Parts: sequence; C-alpha cells; structure tokens
Amino acid sequence: MAEKDIFSRLKRLFSTNTIVRNIGGKKLKVIDTGKLQGYVQTNLVDRYQKLYGSAGGAQQWGYGDQLYQQQMRLGVFRDYEQMDTDAIIASALDIYSDESTMKNEYGEILSIKTDNDNLHDILHNLFYDVINIEFNLWPWIRNMNKYGDFFLQLEIADKYGIVNVTPMSAYDIARLEGHDEDNPQLVQFLLTPSTDANRHTLRKQKELTFENYEIAHFRLLSDANYVPYGRSMMEAGRKVWKQLTLMEDAMLIHRIMRAPEKRIFKLDIGNIPPAEVDNYMQQVVNKMKKAPVIDEKTGDYNLRYNIQNLTEDFFLPVRGGDSGTAIESLSGLTYEAVEDIEYLKNKLLASLRVPKAFLGYEEGLGSKATLAAEDVRFARTIERIQRIVVSELTKIAVVHLYAQGYRDQELVNFDLALTNPSTIYEQEKIELWNNKTSLASSMIQDGILSTEWIYKNVYNFTDDQIKEMDEQIIYDYKGKFRKQQIEAEGNDPAKSGQSQGTPSDQAMGRTGHELDDEGGSPEGGFDGAGRPKEANKYSKDSGARGRDPLGAHDKKTSYGAVAKAHYETLHKGLGSAEKSLLSESSEVEKEYNSEVSSLNTNKN
Repeated sequence: MAEKDIFSRLKRLFSTNTIVRNIGGKKLKVIDTGKLQGYVQTNLVDRYQKLYGSAGGAQQWGYGDQLYQQQMRLGVFRDYEQMDTDAIIASALDIYSDESTMKNEYGEILSIKTDNDNLHDILHNLFYDVINIEFNLWPWIRNMNKYGDFFLQLEIADKYGIVNVTPMSAYDIARLEGHDEDNPQLVQFLLTPSTDANRHTLRKQKELTFENYEIAHFRLLSDANYVPYGRSMMEAGRKVWKQLTLMEDAMLIHRIMRAPEKRIFKLDIGNIPPAEVDNYMQQVVNKMKKAPVIDEKTGDYNLRYNIQNLTEDFFLPVRGGDSGTAIESLSGLTYEAVEDIEYLKNKLLASLRVPKAFLGYEEGLGSKATLAAEDVRFARTIERIQRIVVSELTKIAVVHLYAQGYRDQELVNFDLALTNPSTIYEQEKIELWNNKTSLASSMIQDGILSTEWIYKNVYNFTDDQIKEMDEQIIYDYKGKFRKQQIEAEGNDPAKSGQSQGTPSDQAMGRTGHELDDEGGSPEGGFDGAGRPKEANKYSKDSGARGRDPLGAHDKKTSYGAVAKAHYETLHKGLGSAEKSLLSESSEVEKEYNSEVSSLNTNKN
C-alpha cells in the first residue's frame, strides 16, 4: 500500500538516520542526520551510572535503562545550573554563542549555497522567516553548550513544511535508541515533564513519544561515554569549579575573621581579690561596650549590647608595678597567598578553552602574536560547535524540503555554513593560498615545472579536476573577451557571431563598424516610398530612340562610322563613276601603320 501520509513518508525517510541520495552518475551524497558516523555505535549501557552512580544501582539494558540514565543526567544538570551562576563560566557560555552567530560580510548568520534559486529562496524563508535564527540561534547554542543537548520540536504541515519550532527543555526529553528489537536503528524521543507538571496535561499519553523527524537534537558529541547524549562544554571544568569555589570560600572566611584590626584593653585591677576579678572585668566591659541606640518606632533611648565589638577586642586584667590601664591595637592578619586560587582559575579557563583576554585577564600575553595564536585555537573550537549546529540545521532543511515535495538529488542539493568569527583564521587561509599562487606563478614563468605538475603537487588536483579547471579557464577567457567587445565596440559576440575591432579584424580589412547602425528607413519604409514604375527599356523597340539609337549595328559594316542611310544618299549623288568616300579613320590607321613599320626598320 502506498504511503500517502506525509508523516509516514518522513518516518520511513528517517528510519536509518542516514539519508543517501544519488546526485548523478556514480556520485552519492550522504547526510548523517543522527551523526552516527561521529562515534562507534555500541550496546546501550548506563554510561551515566558508570560515571556518577554506584555499581549496585545497575538497571537492565533497554527502555528502563535509558530512563535511569535520564535521572543521572538530571543530577548532573543541577551542577550545571550552579556553574552558570559563576561569572567566568557564564561569560564563557555567552562568548560561545556570540562567536558562533557572527554575521558575514553580507550581513547573514547562515549562508545557503545551492545552484537552484528556488531552493535557495525556500531555505532562506525557512531559516530567516519561520525559524528566525538571527534571534533564536544564540540561546539555542548556549543551551547546547550548557547541557550538552538541546531539543527543538518541529511542527510540520503537508505541502508547507515546517511552520513552527518549539524549544524543549533538556530536563524533559529522553532519547530512545535500541529499544525496538525489530528495528535497532529506530530513534524516538520520550517526553517526561519534570519541571512543570501542568504544561503537558492536555497531551494524550501516546503523544508523549515523538518520532525522529519531529525533534531536532543538537548534541555535542565528544565523548562516547555520554552517547546517545552530548557532553557539556562545562563538564571538563566541573570538578575544578568545585575546588575553586571551596578555595574562594575559605579565603573569604579567613579574611573576614582574621583581617579586622583588634584592640587589647589592659585593665588595672589593683588590690581586688582574685575571686572578684571576673565580676569587676564584666562590669567594665558592660560599661564600655554598650552603644546608645534610639528606637525609630518609639523614640526611646536604649543601651543595646554590642556583641560584635566584644568578640573582636580583648580585655586583660593587670596588676602590680606601674602597669596601669592601657589600650593597645593588634593588627589584623593579612592574606596574600593567592597562588592556589590562580592555579585553579587557570585550570578552569583551560577547560573552557576561552582565551584569557576574552574574559578580561590580560596576564600571560607577551605579545600580539600570542593573542593571535590563542584566537586561532579558539576559532577551531567555535568551528567544531558550528559544524554540530549546521548538521542539525541540515536535518531541519531536509524535513522542510521533503514536506514540500522535493525528492532525490534536490533534497540534498544545498550546503549550509556559519561564519567563522576569527579574522586571523581567515587571514591565515588567504595567506596560504597567496603563497601557493606566488610559487606556482614563479614556477610557470621560469619554466621550471609544467602546469600539470603544479596542479597535482601544489594544489593537489586530480586529473578530472585539472581537465575541469582548464575548461573553466577557457570559459573565463571567453567571458572576458565578450565583456571587452561589449564595452569597446558595443557588440555582443555571443549574439552576433562576429568580433569587431580586434587586430585580426583589421588585418582582414574590417573596420569594426560593419554592424553599426548607419540610418536608413524605418521598418516598413517611409510613407509613399518604394521602387518607381519601370520605364521603357533602352535599345528596345519600345525605347524613345528605337532599337539602335547609336548605330551600333551599322558601325560593324565596312563604311565605318557613317550611318547607312547617309551613305546610300551620298552614293547616289556621286553617280556611277568610280569614286570612294574619304574615311578619316581609315587614313589615320594607315598613317599609324606606316610609322610603326619605319621604326622597326631603323631598329634592324
């Protein structure tokens, strides 16, 4: 039976957590939505109990084991909440989010790369209009770094895709894996409300279990002991933070108790019997340590006993000699040993991977180069966080496109990327490519090595990549020539099929303006214009002067240029005597021939 329901098709699509699509030929594109390729899949063991619980509380593997694992997670979360109140750790979490959500030079947090414009518009609408990552991505990343996990419920509508997202607390969601023997790859999410019991009272029991495509699970996969959950960025510093807290509290108590200056009162008791010394001393103390206080409500004058001064000062009885009554001051104990505090603080900062300069601690930075090196190392940490976020955003995009009807290669024909915050990191990459380009240019110019060798050894191109690059370079040259023609001659060779104004054109006699508009009549011609009516043809019977107006036929006869009619008239007028007509042209010809003959004779 065909699956007509969109949710059934999505369930089948995400049944293996890995989407493989053919993008043409032998090429495949794999999207690891569950990030299964990032760790070794083992049997589900109560890893949190191994780390933080006793061996006697072991549960059986499976569904119950994962619920017990969830309880261990909640215990760890309580430490995370207390750590978030620390100024250093809270600032570090903020810095993680700030650096991960920086805008690029085009003002975009998330860049979408695809050769399909329609696909680009759909994904841009999803992330910037529906999800609103410009505002929401910052707290999502902070929660992921704090707890190691962040869950996002996707509301899906057929033919429309994702229409809304709802963040869900890490306290309430448990990830279920390996609980179905028939489908070991099945992943589901179980909602177990713990913080707000009334929040989900309207939900039915069956609705508390979500399918894989309904939940976007952002998780920091760094330690296999925490799989299938992520490991918090604060976990490495959890023990150090507790030690630092204890040391800071001890230092504070010591300073409060020992730092204040105290006074020593030496009271001369004279000849008072020893049994009455205590009473005498108490009387003196009561007189000295009573402070006058006015009750604000009644206005009565009262002598309130000041215990604080009593505990701070010392009263000593003295007698004999010239002692007399005296008051001396006892300086407080100064506490200057903070090396242990600094040691633990440095360990905490090292566990957070945040440079000291980012948190206001400038010591230990000898130069700007040191800060730059720390910045690059921190940029790699941010880059790892961004890759995890992009992986789950890709899953969201696949769900959205699939619900809108996209299939096969169009379903994975896109790439998402967050902006790397470190300009120094970008500068290093640019400098690396600049050095490679300079090296390749010098090798080609000096004729040391071939272009193919440079492609393979400097740029690490394959044969197919080299062939493709050559074709692209030729295409770039064509585009460059086309732009030059359009700019200089106003001619588009791609449309006209001809070039203009080039040296080869000039050699062939082309001026470069053959295609210019030289005027002429408009399309359809001017009003009243056109070819005139054909007149009488020349040298025809219909002509105005007859068939032979110049006597061309008569000139072919022996009488030369004299018209035949005139010749006959003259011949009749001369009679029958032997006479001949003088022809000037024949006489000139005879004279010419005679001169030529005489010249030839003289030469011989």
